[in-house]
Amino acid sequence: MMNNLDKKGNKQVGLVFIHGAGLDSRIWEQVTAGLKYPFLLIDFPQQNERKNLTLQDYTVSIKRQIEGWEVKRFVIVAHSLGGVLALKVAHEMSERLVGMVAIGAVIPDQGRSFFSVYPLARRLLMGVLIRIFGTKPPEAAIRKGLCNDLTSEQAAAIVSGFVPESIQLYTERVGVQVPNVSKLYVKLMKDNELHPTMQNRMIVNLVPQNVEVLDAGHLPMLSKPNELRLALETFLTQLEIQH
Repeated sequence: MMNNLDKKGNKQVGLVFIHGAGLDSRIWEQVTAGLKYPFLLIDFPQQNERKNLTLQDYTVSIKRQIEGWEVKRFVIVAHSLGGVLALKVAHEMSERLVGMVAIGAVIPDQGRSFFSVYPLARRLLMGVLIRIFGTKPPEAAIRKGLCNDLTSEQAAAIVSGFVPESIQLYTERVGVQVPNVSKLYVKLMKDNELHPTMQNRMIVNLVPQNVEVLDAGHLPMLSKPNELRLALETFLTQLEIQH
């Protein structure tokens, strides 16, 4: 079923899914199963290509995937570090963007980086860990931060599949404003990676029209896929009414 946002122009609207650091597009499969709208699952560059990539390199890769998609008007759905990339893509593809959904996503102050949203002590600790382990955290940290409400099978898959990203993705300043479109923030109340109090700051920065609260950890697309799909479809329905 393909739903229409601009009835006069008979133009479809689709969802562009941007996953968080270390993950891949398969993370969304349970959410997109049965989704009523067209969607595009973004893939980051190949693992062996990522080490020296800049924030702009990731952005260009995402833009190319969207430009090759037949759906012209889209809503970005961004998770975790994907919020930083979503801001860049939204700025550079504003003529096609109609909305943005941030799911436990990092939304830095304008001109700041992903790392900037964390308290000083956490930033210092993360700096030490990156020097030792690179941008792939140790297994215990992945399990504690990302997998606290997942099944043992889901957690094992996240740990084994986690891929390191370029350090620039974490440290480069974003330098763009939040998009002037309809926005939704999905707040995750059991999130150990981006605590709900930190998500409150992200909400202030994003200035969404609505906030949806899920009783979920950092990966609601695995622990609460049906609830997350409903939140997305409700957001799209509201966009249709507004237009």
